Amino acid sequence: MHPAPDTAPVHGHVLELTREFDAPRELLFRAWTTAEMAKRWWGCNEFPASHMEMDARPGGRWRGCLRSDEGAEIWLGGEFVEVDPPGRLVFTFVREAAPAIGIERVETRVTVVFTERAGRTSMSFRQESFTSTELRDSHQTGWSTGMTRLEGILSEVAVVLP
Repeated sequence: MHPAPDTAPVHGHVLELTREFDAPRELLFRAWTTAEMAKRWWGCNEFPASHMEMDARPGGRWRGCLRSDEGAEIWLGGEFVEVDPPGRLVFTFVREAAPAIGIERVETRVTVVFTERAGRTSMSFRQESFTSTELRDSHQTGWSTGMTRLEGILSEVAVVLP
């Protein structure tokens, strides 16, 4: 079964997405908090993750790099604010500026809530506060394509789990 499509961005400069995954929330939470799994799905199709570090605990840091086929890099990082397995994750999200490719610095906060029902997980995602609607919409594209890759990864992992 395919996930529900992402919801449209809400008014203002907040991005909210809701997706359904055919996986238990423990597995989905792990995909968000372990570097090995996050590296496989973070980033948009043009800039997939090439590097990821995560210390998923309150006050722990995370850092990642999204890299294009041409070698352009976008560095990201932040700090975990709340880590409440397997139901809630809050972290700061800082995208460093990359002037050579027209990328501006972004500082936001991400909240992800996982709710399981009958072996499926509903994920509510909120990223705030963007400085413009255009910037918010560009992040919607990146997160949506990454979450589509996440669906496939969860299917692969579920096959090998006991």
